[in-house]
Amino acid sequence: MTRVIPFAEGEANLDWIELAEALEAGHRLPRAEISDSLLHRGKDTLLVRQAWIDGLGIAVKSATVFPDNPAAGAPMIHGSVTLFDDTSGTDEAFIDFHLVTKWKTAADSLLAARKLARPDSRNILILGAGTVGRSLYDAYQSLFPNARFLIWNRTQATAEKMAMTCGNMQLAPNLEAAVKEADIITSATMSTTPILQGAWLQPGQHIDLVGAYLPTMREADDEALQRSRIFADSFETTVDQVGELKTPLETGAIVKSDLIADFYEMDRFERQSVDDITLFKNGGGAHLDLMAARYILDKWEASA
Repeated sequence: MTRVIPFAEGEANLDWIELAEALEAGHRLPRAEISDSLLHRGKDTLLVRQAWIDGLGIAVKSATVFPDNPAAGAPMIHGSVTLFDDTSGTDEAFIDFHLVTKWKTAADSLLAARKLARPDSRNILILGAGTVGRSLYDAYQSLFPNARFLIWNRTQATAEKMAMTCGNMQLAPNLEAAVKEADIITSATMSTTPILQGAWLQPGQHIDLVGAYLPTMREADDEALQRSRIFADSFETTVDQVGELKTPLETGAIVKSDLIADFYEMDRFERQSVDDITLFKNGGGAHLDLMAARYILDKWEASA
């Protein structure tokens, strides 16, 4: 029987640390085969992402993006994830698109932080007070329960609203000062020009870049990358596709040998000293959607 897993019911069974561990386990399996496709009709878009991991299954993540929907009172994005059995190819589950995306994205960053951030990190700065920023808050709080959070957003009122709903969060009105104070900086903005300046970084920090997903987008400047040891979830889905790495590689600000490891080289995800500045590019990718979808289905079945 094919399961249908809606957002609220599916989310009730999930745990951030468990999902981070599931993502790590998924990268010990054979390397994923992945592909993406886009169809356009004017401003409207259909995005389909596919992944197949031998021993785990197949996932197809489909989403429609209709920018005019909000004016008519409807969500801009609709979608679902279909999970197929690896042995028979039968469909096992239809899972809410937003559920998979939310948990995959923040757990991706959380796995990197478990490996790269200093365990004694106590000050965590979030750039971007949108939906992803809130998910990152929930995920990081699970790993650093005693942390103090700061929130910065271009629109201060939005940051103030988020800070009011999170008991251990304060507003960061000055970005430079907040960056210098933080142990971890996690950024989930839609910026096309760098907002995080390398000159502000301090020894021992961990930088988590989530927002940029197009060749035209960047959140950190060249100096930030040059001062850091650079990691990613997948070089296959970031180096040639996301401006965060693509642009500085093309200009020569960094070279490919500066890219230390992605999740398929997990044994290299480590600090060499407490003063290292580590930088992680969260690119997302269909293989991570597959790993998250499998975890969500496993938890759904265990709770039945």
